[in-house]
Amino acid sequence: MDQTDQKSSFLVSSETKEETKKDFQSRKKPKRYALVSFGELPEYMKDNEFILKYYRANWPLKEAFFSVLRWHNETLNVWTCAFNWVPSVSGIDYGEFFGGASCSGSPWSIPISSDANVSNNFKDFSVGTTKLVDLKQIKSPGMNSTSILNNQDSVEHWPFSVFLGGSMFCLLSSSICHLFSCHSHSLNILLLRIDYVGITTMIITSFFPPIYYIFHCDSNWHHGYLGGITLMGTFTILTLLSPKLSEGKYRGLRALLFSSMGLFGVVPTIHALIVNWDNPRRNLILSYELAMAFFYLTGTAFYVSRVPERLKPGWFDLAGHSHQIFHVFVVLGALAHYGATIVIVDWRNKVGCMRILANTISCELVEQKKRNSDRIEQHLAKTRAAIWEAIVLKSFKSEEKESFVPRGSVYKNAYAFHQ
Repeated sequence: MDQTDQKSSFLVSSETKEETKKDFQSRKKPKRYALVSFGELPEYMKDNEFILKYYRANWPLKEAFFSVLRWHNETLNVWTCAFNWVPSVSGIDYGEFFGGASCSGSPWSIPISSDANVSNNFKDFSVGTTKLVDLKQIKSPGMNSTSILNNQDSVEHWPFSVFLGGSMFCLLSSSICHLFSCHSHSLNILLLRIDYVGITTMIITSFFPPIYYIFHCDSNWHHGYLGGITLMGTFTILTLLSPKLSEGKYRGLRALLFSSMGLFGVVPTIHALIVNWDNPRRNLILSYELAMAFFYLTGTAFYVSRVPERLKPGWFDLAGHSHQIFHVFVVLGALAHYGATIVIVDWRNKVGCMRILANTISCELVEQKKRNSDRIEQHLAKTRAAIWEAIVLKSFKSEEKESFVPRGSVYKNAYAFHQ
């Protein structure tokens, strides 16, 4: 019996030591938070019922931060924003690095060569033969976005910087929102508001370069248009800061507000076309801006309709769902707008306000000639009246001593004519 008891106590102590060792190891090993399904989410995180799995819920900030390296249904949302924001800050020429096309806010090399981009033949651009160009192949020797902006004789750079700053803020706020909104209800609401502010800021700042540079020589117009979009954007921000409007059921209203701000650009676009109709780069700039509008509106359509996950719930939980597609189209739209801005800046640098000044001088000369002609006509009218009066009164004498009086049969009343 004693031996049996000793064996039993030995086994119990061994099991206790093993359990203690396992407990120690489990305490030493960091806890790995599991991904949950849509049904397990707290109510405030239930936004898209067509994405069924791979959610993070109530994660600590540290775990949420390192989840950028884990695969979940927000991974690509974070990456599509952060991946395009980092080169903007670091100053890497993203277009050079990837051989051409790249994303919002990066100092891409945009084609601005008149030979490569635009036909100077009026017949060509009047029938719309100007096309979007390959960013990888067309690049003026020694001329890119950096050289344009560093040109000592160039126009002010601040509108361009405002656009890049707004784009960077939008991408940064969006990536932070998607990364940390799984922490708590209060932080989720706060980050959603910041995300909406970032989107609105990007829309507002995207108006600054084209309006400022196109209407550079007429400050009344660019002040009016920029003031209008800024007021509209401020109203949108104040509206979206309401916690109520952060709910999923107001997704359509948010999209409508953003789209309305974008459609504001139709008015200055038509105005710019009218006053710059003879601009040889008109079609190129218009092509870029139409591409931007297409990308933004298409992305918004995906955002509102929740396609494709609506058609096949659960199939696009990790990749390919509507919000990721929305991000891609926003970046493409920003790229198209960046291209248009570079072309506009280069055109304004080369043209300046000289053409408008020349037109103004020409108009002044025409007005001066008209005034001179009117003055001569007035004198002639007085002269004709005086001659007619002399003929009617049959006055053959001049009141003044005449040094010369014309003679000949052609003059019926030589004194009157001379007078």
